Amino acid sequence: MHEKERIEEVIKKYNIDIKKLEEEQIKLAKLVSLKDSIDFNLAERIAGIENVFLGNKIISALVVMDSEGLAEQEYSEDKIRFPYIPGFRAYRELPNMIEAFNKLDEKPDIVFIRGNGILHPKGIGIASHFSIATGVPTIGIADSLHVGEVQGEDIIFNGKVMGKVLKTKEGANPIYISPGNMICLESALKLTKRLTKEPHKIPEPLRLAKRYSKEVISEIKTGF
Repeated sequence: MHEKERIEEVIKKYNIDIKKLEEEQIKLAKLVSLKDSIDFNLAERIAGIENVFLGNKIISALVVMDSEGLAEQEYSEDKIRFPYIPGFRAYRELPNMIEAFNKLDEKPDIVFIRGNGILHPKGIGIASHFSIATGVPTIGIADSLHVGEVQGEDIIFNGKVMGKVLKTKEGANPIYISPGNMICLESALKLTKRLTKEPHKIPEPLRLAKRYSKEVISEIKTGF
């Protein structure tokens, strides 16, 4: 079965009004700001979120770093309530991410998210969705490119520079950076570079979130 046919079957099975969701995405995309909401050189609490799946559950693991290291970590788990449809990840993962975020004692200054910001067919990837829902600036970090063309270090989509390609580790594929909301592309790139430490490929908040997600899964499996 071709991917297009699979998606059509999933949409039909779950009775999803894709046109309505696309209209919502277009509306939400208009709320995205690509201007720095704060001086990110002064950002102190920086978070990362990793979403993982275990059977029919989604687990969102969130860590917050400050100048002294790991400051907070929380997670949320829930039943998967929306199927995987390319371009609509937020409808599957966002509610659980917000649950984890709401457990924090103090809001972070910015959040790194595995996925895209404005590098999305409708300009509103999961990082942008999350920022609009929480009011916190976000940066999207993706492992693969779904829209746009690479020209040097720029990612061009719809005739505009919408993201950056960054080679962070020798011998590894690059990462694709796009602002989610409330931050400009240059600041997103600068902050990503600052927080990516050798020999790792991704920014520290995401690396720690990934590590934490593995700990959470291990605890759940052993019934801790």
